[in-house]
Amino acid sequence: MISDSFYCSVPREENNVVLAQADRPDEMKRVEAAGGVVINWDVYQPEVTVTNRTEEDELLVLASDGLWDVVSNEVVCKVARQCLSGQLVRKVPDGAREHRAQEAAVILAELALSRGSRDNISVVVVEL
Repeated sequence: MISDSFYCSVPREENNVVLAQADRPDEMKRVEAAGGVVINWDVYQPEVTVTNRTEEDELLVLASDGLWDVVSNEVVCKVARQCLSGQLVRKVPDGAREHRAQEAAVILAELALSRGSRDNISVVVVEL
């Protein structure tokens, strides 16, 4: 994330894109004077909940709307559980337990893509 509410781009200089945080008027003027564009997005407060873990907790899935918009909680949990137990394997050979959470994240991201997600897709699976 570049900033919580501003994205700036300045024309390429020697094949590099210069990005800046333009939340100050002087910085906005500098970016615009260099031919850049400043876009001000409204940033919404995230939903935050605090939950105490229990011994029954198996896994944690952190994902963006690109997954949740097209895959239900139930399907996400089922797929992640199958990956972590070794029942669903895409690339990782049997016995490679240390990579199963990563594999679950890849499979879930691919599932979101296959279901036509048009949003950013980020998935992290953590085995607890």
